[in-house]
Amino acid sequence: MTKKVKLRTILIGGLFTLFFIVLIGKIYWVQVVNASWLVGQAQVMWERNKVLQPVRGSIVDRHNQVLAEDGPSYTVVVNPKVIDSLKNASEIVKTLSSILNKPESELMELVTKRRDDGTLMPWVEVRSEGWKIDAEIADKIAKELKLDEPINNQSNLYTHGVYLEESQKRYYPAGGLAAHVLGYFDKNGKAVMGLESSFDELLKGKPGHIITEKDRMGYELPDAKASYEPAEDGKTLQLTIDRNIQSYLETALDRAYEEWKPKSMTAIAMDPKTGEILGLANAPSFNPAKYWEAKPESFRNHAIASQYEPGSTFKLVTLAGTIEEGLFDPNDTFKSGSIKVYDRTLSDHNVKGWGTINYLKGLVRSSNVAFVKLGYEKLKPERLKQYIAKFGFGERTGIDIPGEIPGLIRFQYPVDYATATYGQGGVSVTALQQIAAYSAIANGGRMMQPHVVKAVLDPKTNEPIETFAPKEVRQVVSEATAHKVTEYLEQVIVDPDGTGKNAAIEGYRIAGKTGTAQKVIDGSYSTEKWVITFAGYAPAEDPRIAVIVLADEPELHGNYHNGGLVAPVIFKEIMSQSLRYLNVTATVKQELSGVDKKTAAPDVVSRPVADAKKTLGDAKLKYDVLGKGGTVLAQLPAGGTEISPNQRIYLLTEQKEGMDLPNLQGKSLRDALAVCSFMKVSCQVNGEGYVASQAVVPGGEPQTVALQLVPWNELEKAKAEAAKTAANANAAGNAGKADTGAAKTQSSTTSKTDNGKAKTDKKP
Repeated sequence: MTKKVKLRTILIGGLFTLFFIVLIGKIYWVQVVNASWLVGQAQVMWERNKVLQPVRGSIVDRHNQVLAEDGPSYTVVVNPKVIDSLKNASEIVKTLSSILNKPESELMELVTKRRDDGTLMPWVEVRSEGWKIDAEIADKIAKELKLDEPINNQSNLYTHGVYLEESQKRYYPAGGLAAHVLGYFDKNGKAVMGLESSFDELLKGKPGHIITEKDRMGYELPDAKASYEPAEDGKTLQLTIDRNIQSYLETALDRAYEEWKPKSMTAIAMDPKTGEILGLANAPSFNPAKYWEAKPESFRNHAIASQYEPGSTFKLVTLAGTIEEGLFDPNDTFKSGSIKVYDRTLSDHNVKGWGTINYLKGLVRSSNVAFVKLGYEKLKPERLKQYIAKFGFGERTGIDIPGEIPGLIRFQYPVDYATATYGQGGVSVTALQQIAAYSAIANGGRMMQPHVVKAVLDPKTNEPIETFAPKEVRQVVSEATAHKVTEYLEQVIVDPDGTGKNAAIEGYRIAGKTGTAQKVIDGSYSTEKWVITFAGYAPAEDPRIAVIVLADEPELHGNYHNGGLVAPVIFKEIMSQSLRYLNVTATVKQELSGVDKKTAAPDVVSRPVADAKKTLGDAKLKYDVLGKGGTVLAQLPAGGTEISPNQRIYLLTEQKEGMDLPNLQGKSLRDALAVCSFMKVSCQVNGEGYVASQAVVPGGEPQTVALQLVPWNELEKAKAEAAKTAANANAAGNAGKADTGAAKTQSSTTSKTDNGKAKTDKKP
């Protein structure tokens, strides 16, 4: 018995001893071996580290008008676990669906979402409709679901099952203005293209944090330490862009894009003395705040990322080079039409030429032969190539917008040098390179580096932290040569034979050059697709602004001469608005040939026809009434548009569908195309000049009308012939059934005048 007691005592004692050994070992492990790791884990449990997000820096124009800025937004978060306990899934789904325009079926999946183990999730973001929504929408959700104030109170997630998490969102107050310069901030918080991307580090700032110690219930611990590091907000980026001039560019491009339907259009405005970009626009474009709605082609910044054969705007290089070398004599003569270089015959756009003319007239008429003789025969290929390089072609300008390409200068054959003298063959350039070259001439031969960032500002004081001064690249030609080039380019605008006369602005001296380049399609030059360009600056005596306008493949209705109605006219609109805005005083007293004083078209839409007629009559404006209705439904040009006294206003009094196109005889092509566009009618154009006759093309949808154009001095004869043809057709129709496949002739020798009487059309 005693032996058993002893054995039991030894066993119990051994167990206790072993227990204490294990306990002591565990304590040693916890307090010594693993102490630092456990303290760290406890610190994580105690501490609450909240990241303080910085405010992204704003982007402003040269006058500190905001183009991009951060503002408050909210993300909708739902808690399926709480929603299930509250049994209010249906109510929440219907409310969110009606406000966010998200299908109820998709929302129901979110509010009932489960983990892989089958348990309901406690946190689900409503993407993408509920991601970074405006404060107005968030307030509406909070009101409908009766969330506790403030609306970003996280307790709502556990009491109502819905939480509005506050965050920052990128806002673009001017909509799509300067979109290709700015770029955008996507829904994943990534800066994409433009300055948003290239200056992302400077704009995004530096996050801060605040650390506090709390127990598991969330209460702050006694004598707890706290650490606070404030966020550093992003810097403000001040641009050289002028919001008003940018608006002039975009408004003009949008209107022309609708009228001429090109693949793309580009316009750049630049201060030639500093290289500052005052405006840069492309069409089509996009709204950075709604970038997902735009088509892929809308994001390409054609101003810096697309290259073209420039055509005659490139003649600037040849002209400046020959003047600098003393080789240009404006009174020297040559035979226009065509010239042979090796086995190639190079022709003027007027293949027959203008006979023997002087070189100044060759510039005014944009003769290719003149520039082959100047650049290829007089300047010679090597010096021509040197001047091309001096003007910066074949290399990037160094503008501070990402994505610029260098263009291409490639001479494979001797004839490439000859065609390069007038901007085709071995030269492909960007719109930015061209405006930089024209600005160099405007600036006395000094080429400045283009740039769009003017300064970096402190976001609190708005004081400059860093400024970007104008940077001279090189002296391209002498000041005397630049002034002489300007003098000659001015003749392109004021000479009655000048290709740039449509860019003339009353009261101002304009220097500039047109360009019409055939596009290479499948290895050969197309006769139907062109790149139309106009580059110029003003006022010529002291240039304040240089502008280039480029249209890629506008619908010229088979006649490249119509290119003169595209780029020069857009240039004129932009330049005239910009000069007035910049308070540049008109210095030319005499009126320029073909330039009429402008007036604003009265707005007579929704007014009775009789009242509209009286208003237009009192203003001594010409008009035509289209239709037999009693009220003006629409007008062209729209009210407020600047028009010349001789420009006709069209008043539509019936719905366009089903109406016959009005008589267009005697009208210029531009006016005829404007009416066709107004009436939603497609046009086929043959010839050039003024409309002699028109005929509906059978079958087509939409309706198509064929316009026959002739020069002004042949108009009366052509109208008489058209009238005779129409009379014979009518007579044949009365005698028997007319050929149903023939075109329905609409031409007549008379048109309604302002008072409804018939008279013969005169020159518009």
